[in-house]
Amino acid sequence: MKRLAVIVMLVGLTSGPAGAVDPPCDAYPPPKQPRCVEIWKDLYQEDGPVIAQFGMSQLKRREQGQITAEQHLAENMNFIKQSTQKRLARLYERMAKE
Repeated sequence: MKRLAVIVMLVGLTSGPAGAVDPPCDAYPPPKQPRCVEIWKDLYQEDGPVIAQFGMSQLKRREQGQITAEQHLAENMNFIKQSTQKRLARLYERMAKE
């Protein structure tokens, strides 16, 4: 049951924010924002399986007592930060090509 909750949470994290104009897309003029949002959604879709796998690995490690709740949170935050930075870099590259 815990795994299902984690998967649902991760799917929500990877699909929810992309539906609105995101802060990175705010940097573009209004005519380009819809395309930016489309690219941003695509990037979330591309990264979804990697994010879900990381979350499942973390949960397994925590259940096995290999990491504490604090370590789990810290590692998740670090992973989210790094993956977001990579996704932003890919967004800017793709928008530059448009």
